[in-house]
Amino acid sequence: MPAPRAASTAHRGRDKTLGLKLPTIILLLVWSVVPLVMTLWYSLQRYNLLSPGERGFVGFDNYSFLLTDPGLASAIWNTLLLVVAVLVITVAIGTLLAVLFDQDFFGRGVARVLLIAPFFVMPTVSALIWKNLLMHPVNGLFAFLLRGIGLPTIDWFADYPLTAIVIIVAWQWLPFATLILLTAIQALDPERKEAARMDGAGPISMFFFIILPHLGRAISVVIMIEMLFLLSIFAEIFVTTSGGPGMASTNLPFLIYRYALLDFDVGGASAGGVLAIVLANIVAIFFMRFLSRSIEA
Repeated sequence: MPAPRAASTAHRGRDKTLGLKLPTIILLLVWSVVPLVMTLWYSLQRYNLLSPGERGFVGFDNYSFLLTDPGLASAIWNTLLLVVAVLVITVAIGTLLAVLFDQDFFGRGVARVLLIAPFFVMPTVSALIWKNLLMHPVNGLFAFLLRGIGLPTIDWFADYPLTAIVIIVAWQWLPFATLILLTAIQALDPERKEAARMDGAGPISMFFFIILPHLGRAISVVIMIEMLFLLSIFAEIFVTTSGGPGMASTNLPFLIYRYALLDFDVGGASAGGVLAIVLANIVAIFFMRFLSRSIEA
């Protein structure tokens, strides 16, 4: 008799936990599945807000139009270039800063606070600061410094728009990478570093053979988290270049914005959203497999 009683108790326990989980499950369905299904549905419809009476099922015509759009290849390339460039900058400089801030020096506490501060600035505010105070070709700080040494000023958002976006976004995400990597360095066993010093290892050997291998997992975490956010960069482009000149700084999220809110093409924008989801998953799977193999090696 104890066995059936135990099974009945376990069954009642599962029923109670299901009752607690049910609101969360419903919320997740409403929050994620319903918008996804609606996006898939609208991507198969002719739905332009300028012609509300001309609605109907068009199958894959929106996808065909999107794939034949000359701006799509440029937007995908800009998206990947933006993600890779920011990841390289934040991981490389973040690693060096993490090693630096792990050392004892005067004012280290204040320097750490100043380093982390850019991460708490809203993207729109950050873009406005860089656009009007730093990179402005006439009144910006960079123009002032270049004129001071006799060099011509640079119109960043006209001549190097994507480079300017990369600099702005990298400045925002560098504190995050540095903080994660600094935490990982501080978790390194001091005895390992002391043993390496006793064996005659210098700072460079210590970095490449002790610190850098130890940071493998932390670097993979930084890359995965940053990549998910960098694939959806929008505010910095909207505030500074509006995707221009031409398509020079248009990434995939901004291209979808153009379809939806400039051309009022809900169907085309929905098809672009589905394509963005597919590409994001492909990139995420590729990076996860690459990083897992690197960590195992």
